[in-house]
Amino acid sequence: MTVPTFLTWLRVAAIPLMLAIYAMPAAWVGVGERNALATVLFMLSALTDWFDGFLARRWNQTSAFGAFLDPVADKLMVSAALLVLLELSRIGALVALVIIGREIAISALREWMARIGRSRAVAVNWLGKVKTATQMAAIPLLLYDGHVGSLNTALWGGWLLDLAAALTLWSMLYYFKLALGDIGAGD
Repeated sequence: MTVPTFLTWLRVAAIPLMLAIYAMPAAWVGVGERNALATVLFMLSALTDWFDGFLARRWNQTSAFGAFLDPVADKLMVSAALLVLLELSRIGALVALVIIGREIAISALREWMARIGRSRAVAVNWLGKVKTATQMAAIPLLLYDGHVGSLNTALWGGWLLDLAAALTLWSMLYYFKLALGDIGAGD
C-alpha cells in the first residue's frame, strides 16, 4: 500500500467518523462542538484529497486502483456530508439530489465511455474542477453553521452550495453533450 492510497483510505474512514460525531449524545458534546469537529474532519479529508494526488504524482506512485478509489472516496465524502446537512435541515433535498444525482450520472457516463474506448472524451475539465472547489468551500461552511467574526457561515455556505448545484447541472450537461455522439454506441 502506498502513502497516497493510504491517505485515500483515511478519507473513506473519515465518513463514519463524521456520522458518529452527529450521533453522539448531547450530554457528551454540544451542537457547536459537533459542528466544529465535523467541519475540521471534513476540511482535513478535503486536504488529503489534494495531498494524496500530489504525492502520487510526485513520488510516481500512481496506480489503477488509486485512480479508481480517489474519486469514489471524494463522492462518498461529499454525499455523506450532504446527507448529514439534509438531515440537519441545513440544505434542501433538491440541492442534495442534484449534486448526488449528477455524480452518479457522470460516473455511469464515464464507465460507459471507457467501455467503448472513449474515456478521454469525458475527462475532467475546468468546469468540473470549479464545481468541486465550490462544493468543498460550501460544505464546511454549512457544517460549521455559525459565525466566524462577522461571516455568517450558514448564509455563505448556502449561497456557495446553490452555486455549486448550478455548476453541477452545467457540468453534467457539458459532459453529456461531449458524449452525445457516442451514446448508443456499442449496443
